[in-house]
Amino acid sequence: MTTLTTARLRLEPFADAHLEGLNAMNSDPAVMRYLTGRPETLDETRAAIARVQARWAEWGYSWWSFIEQDSGHLVGAGCIQHLGREKANPLEIGWRLRQDRWGRGYASEAAQRMAAFAFDELRAPLLRAVCDPQNQASARVMQRLGMRFCGIERWYEADCAAYEIDATGWRARTQSPPTK
Repeated sequence: MTTLTTARLRLEPFADAHLEGLNAMNSDPAVMRYLTGRPETLDETRAAIARVQARWAEWGYSWWSFIEQDSGHLVGAGCIQHLGREKANPLEIGWRLRQDRWGRGYASEAAQRMAAFAFDELRAPLLRAVCDPQNQASARVMQRLGMRFCGIERWYEADCAAYEIDATGWRARTQSPPTK
């Protein structure tokens, strides 16, 4: 399982030790507003960790817990997984943060690193993201990644705003300009 780092975060594959922090985040109605629309129970969080660990074992990627390097606190979670959780579908990038960490750039920072992992390590040809059409904060993160809006599509039993970026587009926007 792959651990990733950014300037302020350590992205660790879901582990049993993350149960309390993940449940604290996922039981917050504000965090879950645009996801499931309801707080998650402790048993649901425990089951999610088990599912994610199985995906890591099978696919070599899935969900990470975002650990704030300065404090050591779990402040978010994000994934590279198959859209709709079906391996035949393109890779999806997703994230969520604790409410007290909103507006600090953590989602964009983690998303940049996860996208780099998808394109550089997994050699993904395409990366997709979906969100509730009302979730403008998440859509802005997608736009900061260079993703383009594809329209409203049906995913996870909901109408979602869909975004994507292909490997060529990712490399074009992340390459440094030549030095003279």
